Amino acid sequence: MNLGLIIAVGSGGALGAIARMLVNGFATKNLSNYLPYGTIIVNLSGSFIIGVLFAYFHHHPTLSPHVKSFLVTGFLGALTTYSTFAIESFFLLGSGRFFQAFNNIAINLVGTIALSALGYWLVIQFYKVNI
Repeated sequence: MNLGLIIAVGSGGALGAIARMLVNGFATKNLSNYLPYGTIIVNLSGSFIIGVLFAYFHHHPTLSPHVKSFLVTGFLGALTTYSTFAIESFFLLGSGRFFQAFNNIAINLVGTIALSALGYWLVIQFYKVNI
C-alpha cells in the first residue's frame, strides 16, 4: 500500500461521507419517515454508480488505480452504508413495524443488486453502440 492510494481513498471517503450526510439531511427534512429514505437513496444510487464504474473500468483497464480507489473504495465506500441499513432494519423490526422493515430490506437488497446490474448493463450497451 502506498501513500498515494491512502490519500486517494481518504479524500474520496471524505467527499462520500459529506455527500451521504447531505442526502440524509435532505431526506430527513423533505421526505416522510415511513422508511429510512436517506439510506435507501445513498445505497441505491451508489449501487447504480458502482455498476457504471465497473463497466467503465472494464473498457479502460489502464485507468489509474488511484482514480479507481478514490471513486470506489473512498467515495462510494463512504457514501453507501450497509451497517446503517442493518440497524435501521433492526429498529423497524424491534418497534413492530414489520411491513416497513420488510420493505426496507427488500428495497435495499433487491434494489441495490438490480441497480448495480442496470448501471453495468447500460455502460456495456453504450460501448457496443459507440465503438
